[in-house]
Amino acid sequence: MSIEPEQAMEQVYDVLIIGAGPAGSTAAIYTARAELSTLVVHRGLGTGAASMAERIVNYPGIPEEITGDELVRRMHAQAESFGAQFVQDAILTTDLKSEPKSASGNQGYYRARSIIIASGAMGRGEQVAGEENLVGRGVSYCATCDGAFYRDEVVAVAGNHNEAVEEALLLTRFAREVHLLAQTPELRADPHLVQEISSHDKVTVHLATRLLGVVGDDEVTGIRIRPRGQGERTLDVSGVFIYLQGRVPITDFVDDQLERSETGCIQVGPMMETTIPGVFAVGDLLCNHLKQLVVAAGDGAMAARAAERHISGRERLQPDWH
Repeated sequence: MSIEPEQAMEQVYDVLIIGAGPAGSTAAIYTARAELSTLVVHRGLGTGAASMAERIVNYPGIPEEITGDELVRRMHAQAESFGAQFVQDAILTTDLKSEPKSASGNQGYYRARSIIIASGAMGRGEQVAGEENLVGRGVSYCATCDGAFYRDEVVAVAGNHNEAVEEALLLTRFAREVHLLAQTPELRADPHLVQEISSHDKVTVHLATRLLGVVGDDEVTGIRIRPRGQGERTLDVSGVFIYLQGRVPITDFVDDQLERSETGCIQVGPMMETTIPGVFAVGDLLCNHLKQLVVAAGDGAMAARAAERHISGRERLQPDWH
């Protein structure tokens, strides 16, 4: 159930979950089902990356087309049915080494014996013109999720790193033509990926080319680009998949308490455990990670099990069958 911050501050929870997307909500389902007192702090329902998906058709057990927002809301409702509590607030700081651990937001101060961080990775910098208005209507951030909707159409991918190149290659299974836009003079991906994408007969690679904007009223009809040293021009496409600057994990409230990679990803062990006992991280905070809702949900289930074992005082986080 949803409660006010004042109510949430009255007790020390077994588990505090920061973020209510697929990873955080699944963790809440598992911890609440295990009869651990569970508080989920979120910025607002429908604000995460998963909720922005216009159509999902590959989530196991849901054969009908569903929006990301509806799927995540169902997860919330299921967690609430087991007793998880939800409060809307933006976490600003945390003390992960204290006992109990704590997190401070705009409206409250929350305490728990363990913390699962599931804040996601919506931290990319400034959007290009027209991008925000056409998310879910031709603008996507996941070719694995949405590529099948562009069968026999012309699409573009913006980005120059491994993820962008891999997603562009995946799109060749569906699209008639794929334009890969790299803002740098060369692709910064693994050499074997560069060789594969450069020789693919469905792909046109545009080096040193900036994505300036997305064109369209109700849906994407094109993109505005500018190759270095040339003037602006428009490419006619029906979809654009944007991987500019990667997906920056939202971890500003962690400061330097946890070990992170150069790209800001939190480092975890096999049970989603961080370098601090009782603190776990899941979902898009983990960079070497397939960005799929079902994978994020699996992370949440794993972290919930590990949190239960930590709270119970077991030395081994992994289940006995490992």
